[in-house]
Amino acid sequence: MHRLLFLSCIFFVASSDPTVYFREDFADGDAWTSRWIYSEHKDKEFGKFGLSAGEFFHDEAKDTGIKTLENARFYGVSAPLSTPVESTEGKTLVVQFSVKHEQKIDCGGGYIKLFPSSLDPKDLHGEAPYNIMFGPDICGPSARRVHVIFNYRGKNLLLKKEIRCKDDALTHLYTLIVRPDNTYEVRIDNVKEQSGKLEEDWDFLEPKQIADPEASQPEDWDDNPFIDDPEDSKPEDWDQPETIPDPEAKKPDDWDDDMDGEWEPPMVENPDFKGEWRPKQIDNPKYQGEWEAPMIDNPNYFEDDKLYLQKDIKFIGIDIWQVKAGSIFDNILITDDEDFARNVAKETFEVSAKGEKEKKDAKDEEERKEREEERKKKEAEEAKAEAEDEEEDLDEDEPAFAPDAEVESPNAEDKEAQAETADIKDEL
Repeated sequence: MHRLLFLSCIFFVASSDPTVYFREDFADGDAWTSRWIYSEHKDKEFGKFGLSAGEFFHDEAKDTGIKTLENARFYGVSAPLSTPVESTEGKTLVVQFSVKHEQKIDCGGGYIKLFPSSLDPKDLHGEAPYNIMFGPDICGPSARRVHVIFNYRGKNLLLKKEIRCKDDALTHLYTLIVRPDNTYEVRIDNVKEQSGKLEEDWDFLEPKQIADPEASQPEDWDDNPFIDDPEDSKPEDWDQPETIPDPEAKKPDDWDDDMDGEWEPPMVENPDFKGEWRPKQIDNPKYQGEWEAPMIDNPNYFEDDKLYLQKDIKFIGIDIWQVKAGSIFDNILITDDEDFARNVAKETFEVSAKGEKEKKDAKDEEERKEREEERKKKEAEEAKAEAEDEEEDLDEDEPAFAPDAEVESPNAEDKEAQAETADIKDEL
């Protein structure tokens, strides 16, 4: 009995282990280049990736990811899943990864794509068919959204709700959860941002009913809300000419009827002109409203209770364009267990994000203090220069002789000159 109970416990634990289709943390240095394959698609100039933890990090070894290195480039790189997804029937699918736009990106993608087995990794490009596209995309100050795009029956379907992505220079974690009850959830930094039903938030299915394309509006259908008042009549004095001879005009004195012809005054606008008369409008008693075609069952509608279902996912890829490089991708996880993904986020992202923010905040505070010291130094220098200028101005305004200055006594030569001047004045 005990043996059976023991075996049952082992079976339960084994059966509850999560399936990890793919996990990548770039922790083994340049070995990542043996797993990831660069696209060589023709007519595209692809940028390169390099290992980096960025300027701010908690643990450089653990926080290192692959960073876009070249501006104004396409980026195309993919890796095969360690366990390809054959079918998610009856299972949850979780896609999770982190990205840091340390370059303060203003235009470029930060999303990933899941591809079927038909993908040729060396021919990866923007038109290559994919199963799911998920992650942030930024283009200008207004277009900053999280894409969640599903390929369904050959069509790429966009999420009808808006999810705004993070656009600062810190690492952020993006998580997509697709459940077998046809619901979904999008988490950012391990916090729910959006959720709902697949059928409601994407146009997977045709509408159940459509307007009858064969129907047409009846000829006697009255869709005019107003009609002319049959009792209204035009006033007798309504009809007036639009222009009249200028009553203030006078025939010039030098006008010669024989030479110039009969004089006529110029025409001016008639102030009594009222335009075309129209009867006033009243409510139409026979108004039937806007005609609408009757609804009929849509022949193209079909039910699908497995909208969540994904089949044949073999590759994960980064297929983006960036004007300004510097984005760092890390901690990529694809699994069937959302609790496992949440715990991975706690053990990796939340620890790293806290340390990263502390270091960035410390650096920002240091720079703030330096700016403050520089500002104070500049203000002190300006105050000193202003004081010196004021002192120079005071020196320039002082009289030639100070009130208490001693006047030198005239010498002998000066006395003789003064006496001679006095004699001349006497003679005059």
